[in-house]
Amino acid sequence: MQFGSINYLNLLPFQVFMKRAIQNPAAKLSFGYRRAVPSHINDAFKRRKIDAAFISSVASKGCRCSDLGIIAKGKVYSVLLLPGAAQNDPASATSNRLAKTLGLEGRVLIGDAALQHYLLGGESIDLAEVWREKTGLPFVFARLCYNRHGKQVEKLSRLFAKSKTRIPQYILKREAKKRGITPKQLKWYLGHIHYEMDWKAKQGLKKFLKLKSLSSQPLSRSVQSSHRHR
Repeated sequence: MQFGSINYLNLLPFQVFMKRAIQNPAAKLSFGYRRAVPSHINDAFKRRKIDAAFISSVASKGCRCSDLGIIAKGKVYSVLLLPGAAQNDPASATSNRLAKTLGLEGRVLIGDAALQHYLLGGESIDLAEVWREKTGLPFVFARLCYNRHGKQVEKLSRLFAKSKTRIPQYILKREAKKRGITPKQLKWYLGHIHYEMDWKAKQGLKKFLKLKSLSSQPLSRSVQSSHRHR
């Protein structure tokens, strides 16, 4: 099975889980990863070059999906809008649309670069937080969907949802060092990421895919200085 994996910290627990779950030598040989940014994963999945992946929620409509996603129930710290002229993040699909849906203009920044921006005290607004304020619902950024191997993907999804994946210290240190943050900051960040598509998350996704826009304040009145997490 060819599995597409978003190359951001928010999927680190699932990646650690998968490494442990696939222990059989034969299974390891038949399993491959393709790591990329969300927009590239979406394209590869659509062209059926990969069998399963966490794809952007805007690309998941009509796809066969499990009950796993990348979900924010408030601030997410890695999907930000920076002051300035309107500019999409080329790595994103869902976040660019979210900014438009909220009626906000600025520079969209996602992933590890956005997290670094926040931790360094950069000015921004958190798009997931604004969504929660406007709707009272979680925001679903991505869903685990599949083209093939549905039974295997669904089984892995259920196992992950029930598990409490512990990330070894050496992996925390390695991944934190790559991003120029501390292991403590990495663990703090992951505490704001949720994966199980409960009823509220499904309602949030349904609302987002249905909405064309939500009224909001202009960016110049919405952006507040961010502060480094200590």
